[in-house]
Amino acid sequence: MKTLNVMLLLLVLATSCNAQNKQEVKPQNHNNMSKSIVIFFSHAGDNYSVGNIEVGNTKIVADYISEITGAEQFEIVTHKYDGMAYTPLIELAKKEAANGELPPYEGTAPDLSQYDTVFIGGPVWWGTYPQVMFTLFRDINLDGKTVIPFTTHEGSGLASCVDDVKKAFPKASVQKGFSIYGHEVRTGKAKVEKWLKGLGY
Repeated sequence: MKTLNVMLLLLVLATSCNAQNKQEVKPQNHNNMSKSIVIFFSHAGDNYSVGNIEVGNTKIVADYISEITGAEQFEIVTHKYDGMAYTPLIELAKKEAANGELPPYEGTAPDLSQYDTVFIGGPVWWGTYPQVMFTLFRDINLDGKTVIPFTTHEGSGLASCVDDVKKAFPKASVQKGFSIYGHEVRTGKAKVEKWLKGLGY
């Protein structure tokens, strides 16, 4: 009889442990459920507040995002602004924005069919993203994707970037954006981490 009782007790304990183990399995987070890519434009060279830099502010933020989330990257590259001092650059950017110009970018648009989440980032030039980014927007399809805008700036915040992304991709799920001062990015990884943690990464 004692042997039977011991066996029943062991059976109950094993069942209880098994149920407990099942309860402790946590659901996958956002990082594991989807494949992400960071699409960005970043301007090196002469920049407001930080001077002449070898790596653009937005590139640094894009690298933080990739490091934390595992997202791949597509950098929008144009040589139109190479070597320009800050003042001529902003005058050219102002003219491009006023005229709705779409400067060409290098290479071809990425195939985004395999991605669920697309981060879109760039500096704020005259209230929105640089016009070369809109050239790429014309060439990609983000229907049904989760789109997360971010900006680097020196006082403009997100400006109209989120609204402009919504206009460019009306069938995408555009999330609340993130902005960070350009002069903060080199020491601001913790701010990016906090933002991404809030998104489930």
